[in-house]
Amino acid sequence: MNANTYVVIMAGGIGSRFWPFSRINHPKQFHDVLGIGESLLQSTVKRFEGICPPEHIYVVTNKEYASLVKEHLPNLAEEQLLLEPIGRNTAPCIAYATYKILAKDPNANIVVSPADHVILREESFKKCINQALEATKNRDILVTLGIKPTRPDTGYGYIQFLDNDHQDDLKKVKTFTEKPSLEIAQMFIDSGEFVWNSGIFIWNVKAIVQAFEEHLGELADTFEEGRAVLNTDKEEAFINRAYSHSRNISIDYGIMEKADNVFVIEGDFGWSDLGSWNSLYSVTDKTSEGNVVDGNILLYDVNNCIIKTPKDQLVVVQGLTDYIIAEHDNVLMICRREDEQKVKDFVSDAKSQKGNQYI
Repeated sequence: MNANTYVVIMAGGIGSRFWPFSRINHPKQFHDVLGIGESLLQSTVKRFEGICPPEHIYVVTNKEYASLVKEHLPNLAEEQLLLEPIGRNTAPCIAYATYKILAKDPNANIVVSPADHVILREESFKKCINQALEATKNRDILVTLGIKPTRPDTGYGYIQFLDNDHQDDLKKVKTFTEKPSLEIAQMFIDSGEFVWNSGIFIWNVKAIVQAFEEHLGELADTFEEGRAVLNTDKEEAFINRAYSHSRNISIDYGIMEKADNVFVIEGDFGWSDLGSWNSLYSVTDKTSEGNVVDGNILLYDVNNCIIKTPKDQLVVVQGLTDYIIAEHDNVLMICRREDEQKVKDFVSDAKSQKGNQYI
């Protein structure tokens, strides 16, 4: 463990593709999705034990979720909880954490991770993280972890890499492609030159600040101006002003797709971003009929379905194949698994036609 290593966990998303289980007032990162006795956020923090000192873990989330984070992570100090006044995507989120860490440690080496991913083989994951940290400790490069694709998934971003002549596993990134069509995704897989973008990044603080200055100059200027008040009692007021001036932009689009010093390490550690119902299906144990079942359920002639319903009611399903059946709170959703990308449309329609109480 290096004293200059920090971990930034992004925990502000709503997870609308996982509706109706993930809701605005209680997003999926605060749920025990896998039924293992801990939330996704708790699992994520636990995963980084031994990677950095506990006091070097920062959680960035919307201020509306402050009490939820404290409930799930009671040992997290106040200064380790970074509260965003409004959601502005991942670039401002990462900028906030970056400049806050810079103000404390100009030699920082940083891991950035979402709070809602599943890692089934954690020792292999830690090996990849430590390998990346070793690479970024003395080199001003931006590293992302790539995942070997197992299917032509249209919900993931894809990274094309260049083969290198070096012995290490660092590969230069050639292109990023966000959520391609099914046909193009299949072409990517057939080529053998692409990996899924895990959304997990590693870099030293100098390299990422330089990238912000070069590719997102307005954002860099905003946070540089306020660097002196970060880690003081004036931080909250500054962040409120900074976010009001920050545009909504992802780190992938704002920096990773434009920078020429981006590298990828391919990992094989049982990763899923749990961004959708099918991603949960892919990492969960199944019955002999191929069903994923969580609830008080009777099935008759049902195959390859994922069914997640409250345990205090009996659910009977007959004659369905390849369906999602999900009930949480005041919403029941029944949807073909192949149409899971339409869940965002369902959320939008539910909000506009039925009201905010359903989202």
